[in-house]
Amino acid sequence: MIKARLNTFDVTMVVVSLVIGIGIFRTPAMVASATRTPFLFFTAWIAGGLITLVGALTFAEIGARFPHPGSYYRVVAESYNSLLAFLLNWANVFIINTASGAGVALIGAEYLAPIILPEKARTGQNILFLAFSMVIVLVVLNYIGIKSGARTQNILSLSKIILIAVLATAGLFSRQSSPALTASSLPLDNPWWRALGLGFISVFFSYGGYQQTINLGADLKDSSKNLPQAVISGMLIVIGCYLLINFAYWRVLGIPGMSEAKLVAAETARVVFGGAGHKFVSLAIFLSALGFLNAILMQLPRTYLAMAEDRTLPAIFKKVNPKTQVQEFGLLFLGAFMLLSLAFLRTFENIVNYVMFLDSLGIAVVASTIFVLRARARKKSESYSGFRMPLYPVLPALFIFFLLTITVNVLVSQPRQALLGSIFLLLGFPLYLTMRRLARSRPEG
Repeated sequence: MIKARLNTFDVTMVVVSLVIGIGIFRTPAMVASATRTPFLFFTAWIAGGLITLVGALTFAEIGARFPHPGSYYRVVAESYNSLLAFLLNWANVFIINTASGAGVALIGAEYLAPIILPEKARTGQNILFLAFSMVIVLVVLNYIGIKSGARTQNILSLSKIILIAVLATAGLFSRQSSPALTASSLPLDNPWWRALGLGFISVFFSYGGYQQTINLGADLKDSSKNLPQAVISGMLIVIGCYLLINFAYWRVLGIPGMSEAKLVAAETARVVFGGAGHKFVSLAIFLSALGFLNAILMQLPRTYLAMAEDRTLPAIFKKVNPKTQVQEFGLLFLGAFMLLSLAFLRTFENIVNYVMFLDSLGIAVVASTIFVLRARARKKSESYSGFRMPLYPVLPALFIFFLLTITVNVLVSQPRQALLGSIFLLLGFPLYLTMRRLARSRPEG
């Protein structure tokens, strides 16, 4: 039985870390390379922020109406059917969150390696070892208890907010910038609308993650009131941080410099602060990676709990330590699959496209449950005093439409990654049938 032990600030910090993660320190280079001009670059980030805010409002109402553990799975199962929910979360468990976690761990290790390893030792194998170590340490910390994990999360999330504020301020007031640098562009390889669409792929990878917060609905005190507040507050913090840091990147490096910088935040810090600043920011970004990984390890096992209660996973996944409120088996299971992802998915750019094809599709399906929840409430004449999505149904419909365009865009621009993602999605079907067959052979409870 889940007992509510988290407060609004705890969950707000989870939102911040789930979204900011590590992408904003690297994906702006990918966006700059795709969009090629300052106008298209900032259009992608501003429009992406506004659309993501609409998504946050949508999920705020879903979370308020459906405050259960593992709601990201459970709301789809109860709104549509268990098969669809299982397929989306099969991909979520084995591809989306594990690949995202693997990508973040790799980037964190890349930033840490120059600080603690001599140049000759910065091999791919050693960087992979550092990434493995990050995952293992955080699994142990979360095994201690959910409240302990939340305290760690708060420290890590606040540190990354401070980091972004310091780096952005330094970049905005840097004397290294010039009108010629900020006005510089790259020749467009595609029509402007195509370039913008390619940029949106990385933008939405950077803005994603907030939707997973509804998994903590049962862990948050007075969830129907506080969950919307946490999601919306967290996303406003994220959007503000993203726009500030991207403006700083642009002023210091320009679009051509950003597109060539593999580690764009560290390159910006090097220009502004010199060598010492590069090392400081690299260490801080490593801590940011820890925060993202910790947030995944906190919330994702609640999805396992919901799946086990729906009898699409073995009962051991729903066992909760009553003292620590930790699903010990589920946590260890998640950690193991993160390590497997690290072993097989080593290129961050491939992970972005591999993840986004399924991630945007899954978010669209979960977001659509707002229509089902409202329709059922009207049919049953249920009273509801919680958060309501403004401009319903126009805004959630536009949000879902945009997510589907991202899915199609990845399918067209990266067909191989989309095909691999689709294969993994369909592989969940025989597993679902197996789990259901096993469920029929064992008694309830």
